[in-house]
Amino acid sequence: MQGRPVPDGWQPGYVPSDQPQILGTLGPNGEARLAGQPSAMQSPVASVAPQPSMMPPAAAPVQIQPSAPIAAAPPVSAPVAVVAPPVAAAPPVAAAPVVQQAPEPQRVAGLFPRALNPFARSQAPQSNLPAAEAACRQRLERLGVQFTNKPAVGNGGSCGIAHPVEVSALSGGVKVRPATLLNCQMAEAFATWVKNELAPSTRKRYLSGIDTVGSMGGYSCRTMNSRRGAPMSEHSKGNAIDVGSIKLNSGRVIDVSAKGFFAFRERGLLNSVRDDGCKYFNTILGPGSDANHADHFHFDLRARRNGYRHCD
Repeated sequence: MQGRPVPDGWQPGYVPSDQPQILGTLGPNGEARLAGQPSAMQSPVASVAPQPSMMPPAAAPVQIQPSAPIAAAPPVSAPVAVVAPPVAAAPPVAAAPVVQQAPEPQRVAGLFPRALNPFARSQAPQSNLPAAEAACRQRLERLGVQFTNKPAVGNGGSCGIAHPVEVSALSGGVKVRPATLLNCQMAEAFATWVKNELAPSTRKRYLSGIDTVGSMGGYSCRTMNSRRGAPMSEHSKGNAIDVGSIKLNSGRVIDVSAKGFFAFRERGLLNSVRDDGCKYFNTILGPGSDANHADHFHFDLRARRNGYRHCD
């Protein structure tokens, strides 16, 4: 068997060009041979270059962007808007009890005082009281006087009361019958006298309190003793009151009239009325003063010079 002829210039490690193979080792001039073939070496490098293959990882964030799912988040607010109307409808339900409860305290407040206080006073006619009149009414209340404010009375001349009160009861539940129209200052003086003098005097002599004071008149537009041409009476200003009887809690009635010689207790009571009353009134007339006052006591606050008081 004969071998192939060796080409000219053959050297060990040489591979003919018709078999292009890359050997694991290069000869001494192998690098020069590779350098002499630049086009053949660059094409494989360009095809194997990783730059084009690295683009997909860069494009991956663009493909995985969750912008589309996140953009769908606003529709979640739609259920919240749908739930809101039932919550908004709740206030009418809560408001209903408030409207129902509001009138109840008002009705109770209106009826409560009347149920406990049958002598409740009406202040409507006296909405613009002078300071002195308002202070006087406060003192009456502290004394326990039951009274009602009344509209002004009088003829605009010599008779009248600008701010009258109608007295129906005094301290301790002492009744005044019939209820008597007076000015506030006279009502205060009378109530103070009954509380401090008359009531203790009856308890001392009769061992009983006072049930009722029998009034024979307060305000009256007339002259003194109703005589023609006489000066105007203090009654014409509501500045006087006449008392005809005293009823005790025991049921006994003491008439104000001249008592017999043996009526010691009655005379003692009537004498104390005169003596003690002079500390509260400017005028006291009664049995023994004149025929016009034989059956009652007259009390008034008539002002006189030098503070003179007439108690007869």
